[in-house]
Amino acid sequence: MPLKAKILNPAFAAPLQMSTQAREAPIPKEEPGDEPDDVLFNTIYGVRTIELNRPKKLNSLNGSMARKIIPRLMVAPPFDTAFPFCEWEKSQLASVVIIAGAGGKAFCAGGDVAALAQYNQQGASGIERSKAYFGLEYQLDHLIATYRKPYIAYMDGITMGGGVGLSVHAPIRIATERTLFAMPETTIGFFPDVGGSFFLPRLDGHIGAYLALTSERLKGVNAYYAGIATHYIDSSSLGNLTARLSELVFKDYAGMAERLATIDATIEEFGTGLPYDEPMLLAGNLRSAIDRCFRYNSVEQIIDALQKESGETAPWAQTTLKTLSERSPTSMKVALRQMELGRTWDVSDTFRREHHIASKFMEHPDFVSGVSAKLINKPPTTPKWDPPSLEQVSREDVDTFFNVEGTTPLPLFGNAPAWRSYPFGHLGLPREEEIRSVVMEGGKSAEGVVATFLTTKTGKPGVREKVEEVLERKCDMGAGRELVWVEEERR
Repeated sequence: MPLKAKILNPAFAAPLQMSTQAREAPIPKEEPGDEPDDVLFNTIYGVRTIELNRPKKLNSLNGSMARKIIPRLMVAPPFDTAFPFCEWEKSQLASVVIIAGAGGKAFCAGGDVAALAQYNQQGASGIERSKAYFGLEYQLDHLIATYRKPYIAYMDGITMGGGVGLSVHAPIRIATERTLFAMPETTIGFFPDVGGSFFLPRLDGHIGAYLALTSERLKGVNAYYAGIATHYIDSSSLGNLTARLSELVFKDYAGMAERLATIDATIEEFGTGLPYDEPMLLAGNLRSAIDRCFRYNSVEQIIDALQKESGETAPWAQTTLKTLSERSPTSMKVALRQMELGRTWDVSDTFRREHHIASKFMEHPDFVSGVSAKLINKPPTTPKWDPPSLEQVSREDVDTFFNVEGTTPLPLFGNAPAWRSYPFGHLGLPREEEIRSVVMEGGKSAEGVVATFLTTKTGKPGVREKVEEVLERKCDMGAGRELVWVEEERR
């Protein structure tokens, strides 16, 4: 491949108990009928770029694309000439991997679920085809989550569903003013997959449950404030950033942490501050209401809490109640159980268990009904959920999505570490739990806590804003003018 190839995107100028022990996945090969140019690969000195190239479909992910991306990231089996491009994982020439979307409108708007719904209507063989697609997608997502080289996602434009799986597990995730994030699965009779069981419960407070059940969208800088992205820069700077990253040279013995620290500092060179006209959305009284209402482990309790909201947050609560009334009852109950259990799963368990959940949804009528109504029918229609109400979805119904006993686990790639928290989570804005830990040391003023994080997050925009918002919402003033963290139950 030429060093300077044609670039279309301007950004490129709990141990699981199953019936058998998990196997290692084979590297997939392209199949007859796969589109030849739905993913473009380029080399720019030490950078390797992956460009999702289905702009007319908002770069929606399909099997053809996954079968191209996985081999590029992997190392080919010994003596296997079927994979001439399996080089990036061990190549000393490939220092950084960047993924982005073509067309300027979307990074990746999700998986091609319309095609899957049509498969499912073909009967048992079509359902098995859909299950196989999700297996392939989750294998790719897991590979990205555990990749041993710096992997950067340009979340420039629509980033939803399957696009979240390609980006949110990366150590470095860049939002721009065009970013539009959402997990819209409960809208179509599905569940927030692609590792949603892992990343959503690990967001601050109960934001994850709120995003999972409501499909709330986060635009631009708010994806950064919420912890979905680790960095924020203007989209016009992505091309120059790519060129700058291609110039980086790492010592052979430099570890992942050192390489990411260098990349982190390089990205901050391109920061121009945060937009003054986009305030933090999930903040203040609204954020308190989210934590207050979505802290429960039953959808019925969440609805009851929303109905009791009064004052400033009452209009939000009424809008949220209407939103929940339109979602699949089965999807909501499964998603909330997923938030409860997923916080204890390791990253490998997550994708194996999600494959089981997705397979169950392929056999459930809500998926075809939701996708057909929302994405296939013109104009869109109202889905007919089965069962139609929360009361008719029993605990036993939900249990079937999580009972993996006697099933065969999804094989994953390589001997990846089974960590339970993101190893490089410190690259984003301070998490609420980090701020709490500093306050709980005692004797600190608000400015003292802010100063602590300004020191450790040198040059990162939004640190002061994030820390001050958390302190105002979660702390009282002690007798000696020091901050006192107040747990939600005491408020």
